[in-house]
Amino acid sequence: MTRINDELFGKLEYKNNFWRGKTTIKMFGEEKEILLSIDAYENTDFSNVQKEAFLSFIQDMENIMNEAEKHIYDYYIENYEEYREMIGNKLEADQVVPNVHAVSNLKKLVEPAELMVRRVRKNGKRRLGLLCNVCWDIENGIGVKIEDEVVEEVGYQDIVL
Repeated sequence: MTRINDELFGKLEYKNNFWRGKTTIKMFGEEKEILLSIDAYENTDFSNVQKEAFLSFIQDMENIMNEAEKHIYDYYIENYEEYREMIGNKLEADQVVPNVHAVSNLKKLVEPAELMVRRVRKNGKRRLGLLCNVCWDIENGIGVKIEDEVVEEVGYQDIVL
């Protein structure tokens, strides 16, 4: 297994077509250590755009994460009734998919798991994906698509995979 110590990304190991390590983000007011995955071939350097994407995220994390939290809240409010109906049992639904009234209420429902630094596409945008585990959809979780430091979309994780 190939390992490196990158000056920007830190200690990384090449596994399943990604360079993987750890990073710390702040979400819902708490610092969390999560998986860091950089989309690159084993024998190539990281692109300048990937480095810029990660550096820009770190430098503006508070604003980007506040925006991500708001988008996750909007997504939750838009979809939670459907998830409650799928559960059927009101008591269980109240536990798994409660009616929330503020972004901060999501702290117990959403757990950040992985920050992905995506490869550059032809449009040249700095692309990140934040994967989160959520109690209301254990199989799929949610993904937050971030391009050029702007939260573009929240949905199933496949939007960033």
